[in-house]
Amino acid sequence: MGRKVLILNQDYSALGICSVPKAFLLVYLDKAELVAASSAFQLHTVSTSFPLPTVIRLNRYINLPYKGVMLTRQNIFKRDGHRCVYCSSTEDLTLDHVMPKSRGGRTSWENLATACKRCNAKKGDCTPEEASMPMRHRPFKPSFVLFLRDYSGAVEESWMPFLTKREKVY
Repeated sequence: MGRKVLILNQDYSALGICSVPKAFLLVYLDKAELVAASSAFQLHTVSTSFPLPTVIRLNRYINLPYKGVMLTRQNIFKRDGHRCVYCSSTEDLTLDHVMPKSRGGRTSWENLATACKRCNAKKGDCTPEEASMPMRHRPFKPSFVLFLRDYSGAVEESWMPFLTKREKVY
């Protein structure tokens, strides 16, 4: 059961994603309510059937002071579509500092990009402009909702009304 469930805060803002068993448990224990269920699948016990949740809403508001996407290697790869930003290769991927660290480049969303080993070595200690290596897109920091919608894998149709609002990107 590899399906995922969107978790909404009490105010219907997206909080995260969890597994179906965890979502079912939250609904069963009255810690959340079922907002949307799968029309094609159900959960079965010996004597009862339950709707398979796709979206749940917590009954209590959870205050999250920072709701952002963690800067990790895998999240950079997801943002860039698991492709080199220079040649679109999917082989031997590494992280590249657009402005090299040796020249004051920082480790940030806006300065890290996915690059294959060959392009990373070719670029070396230069900027993409100096190395005459145009980028497919400039690195950016994704918002939490954008990341859930575009980079979390398969997105259920029932999630879309809750993931279409744009968050402010800092």
